[in-house]
Amino acid sequence: MRLRHVRSEEETDEDEPAAPKKGGLLTLVATPIGNLGDLSPRAVQAMRSADLVLCEDTRVTARLFTEHNISTRAEPLHEHNERQRVPGLIDRLLGGQQIALVSDAGMPLLSDPGYRLVRAAIDADITITAVPGPNAALTGLVLSGLPPHPFLFVGFAPPRSAARKESFATLHAAERAGLRATLIWHEAPHRLAEMLSDLKDIFGADRSAVVARELTKRFEEAKRGTLGALASFYAETVARGEITVLVGPFDELEQDADTLDDQLETALASQSVKDAAALVAKANGLPKKTVYARALELMALRQKNGD
Repeated sequence: MRLRHVRSEEETDEDEPAAPKKGGLLTLVATPIGNLGDLSPRAVQAMRSADLVLCEDTRVTARLFTEHNISTRAEPLHEHNERQRVPGLIDRLLGGQQIALVSDAGMPLLSDPGYRLVRAAIDADITITAVPGPNAALTGLVLSGLPPHPFLFVGFAPPRSAARKESFATLHAAERAGLRATLIWHEAPHRLAEMLSDLKDIFGADRSAVVARELTKRFEEAKRGTLGALASFYAETVARGEITVLVGPFDELEQDADTLDDQLETALASQSVKDAAALVAKANGLPKKTVYARALELMALRQKNGD
């Protein structure tokens, strides 16, 4: 029985001839996110047959080369040099060379360098292909138990709390306007506790969530719970390893307790009236003046009760 989506080598699109391309070949190669056994034979062959392998850190890629007896020259391509290197790399591709692009872990371009090079290769009409493979966001998604589609991969959250809450508030406003998707982020372990606290403040303590850790490795873990419970746990527990955070889709019926006053009270605990009102207004798609007025009322009530 033939597998779906699989075509034999003999099958061709005679009525749709391929458009001619220029020069060589750029191959985007997925690498293991932890378990070296996840590197596919096709990925090994792509790196072996290339004239050059571009990688984030040559020391990390050297371990793959040693494990699989790859002798191709490797050069760094990262966020600090990509813009400068792209013109020369395009010249090499136009000259007929084959270049493989890998990240330290997972699929290139997804929270990793390479987008500028790919765009430039497309503009130069250079042939581009990809060798798919390990991906932390999708691995975390299928292990999470949260609805698998639709999903929205956001990348890394901003490192500072104010900007992080602003980005979360933008997403929550989109949810109130109709977005229903499982949300996915990567996060550094030393920022996980603060991120979860901010997620709880914006999306609500009762929202379903998962912290996926050390995926494909020996101590792989998917810790499931509410944002409130996970925030409390990681406030007391040191996080280790590579981390993916997932938040379940917004359900308006389950968020009745997520009232404007509740959000304002939470925001006012750590921010000025102006900043709290702006944050909550954006999260709910409401006029700032309206929310600011209510924030002043809550502050007045708090002072009255305090007296």
